[in-house]
Amino acid sequence: MVDGTGLVSLRRYTWWTLAAAVVTALVLFAGAWLVAAGTPAWARLAGGAALGVAVAASVVLLHRRLAATPAPVPRGWLAAGGAGAALLGAVELGFGEYGRWVVAPAVMMAIGAMFLPPRGQWWLMAGAAAAAAVPGWVVSWATGDGGTLYAALFPAGLVLFSGWTVLGPLWAWDVAGRLHAARRLEAELAVKDERLRFAADLHDVQGHHLQVIALKSELAARLAEADPARAAGEMRDVRRIAADALRETRALVQGYRRTTLEEEISNATRVLAAADIDARMDLAPAPGLSAAGRHLLGLVMREATTNVLRHSRAARADVEYRVDGDRARLSVRNDGAVAPAGKASGLAALADRLAAAGGDLTWRHEGDRFEVAATLPVGAP
Repeated sequence: MVDGTGLVSLRRYTWWTLAAAVVTALVLFAGAWLVAAGTPAWARLAGGAALGVAVAASVVLLHRRLAATPAPVPRGWLAAGGAGAALLGAVELGFGEYGRWVVAPAVMMAIGAMFLPPRGQWWLMAGAAAAAAVPGWVVSWATGDGGTLYAALFPAGLVLFSGWTVLGPLWAWDVAGRLHAARRLEAELAVKDERLRFAADLHDVQGHHLQVIALKSELAARLAEADPARAAGEMRDVRRIAADALRETRALVQGYRRTTLEEEISNATRVLAAADIDARMDLAPAPGLSAAGRHLLGLVMREATTNVLRHSRAARADVEYRVDGDRARLSVRNDGAVAPAGKASGLAALADRLAAAGGDLTWRHEGDRFEVAATLPVGAP
């Protein structure tokens, strides 16, 4: 079943509308002549059989076309329905039924057009309309009954009308199906975007804390014999950082995690000092930056600090933050860079997030120098 109650109802409505219209046209208009007085028995027998085949094929083909899941084109039913409609039309045309003989062929033409692309439908309708004008004109001219113009034009018009009547509701059904598919795709993309956002936040939390834990654990191992007291202090920091990572991870999962630029700058000062990196802070007061802006720049500060620890043998790092006009600017520079900038996957993810907020994030690697620069509107939502 197609997902969505509205789409299921539309499918049911379209099916019953088209099936009723087609069966009514075939039985009441094309088949009424079969029970009329004066119709020969052989014509009733042949026409009745042909009408039954055409009706059955029409119902089956409509059901296949409106199926919830795609199915192969039922060529056998198309052939059977076309043959039945052609036989019924030929019998009626032979008795001068110029306004009736084309009903069954026109209906089957419209049903066959359902399985063609839009351009093919128009070409089939145009060709069928032109072809429908010929048999009636020939028979009327040969018999000399004076109805040549009617016998030629009415079948052509009926073919076009039948195609319009059948294909119109199907066009509406197809549009509704595409809109429903687009809505589902939009929902899936939203879920994937949220997963990417969660992955980026998880990378910010775990990557940073684990890098600091590894650094401090290595430092404590080196100090274990030379300076046990300091080694114990480093391990206490490791325990605190691990607890912070666990707390922030839980908050992230619950959707409550929020970091700020001020917290990350303070944390970077402590962490870089513990790694014997000379951190120079040039911070200017920046009132007015929104909470969302402080959060985004905090993530940039965290990622930049992690990169200094992970991808460099830095002896010095310079952090500069100020507001220039209506934009907040943050830059982090360090020496001793050894990893190429192309591997900064965390920065690439953050660049997309800043761009969505109207800012930008760039980084460059020149020699042993690496710099990360972010700008963001002060009133970023």
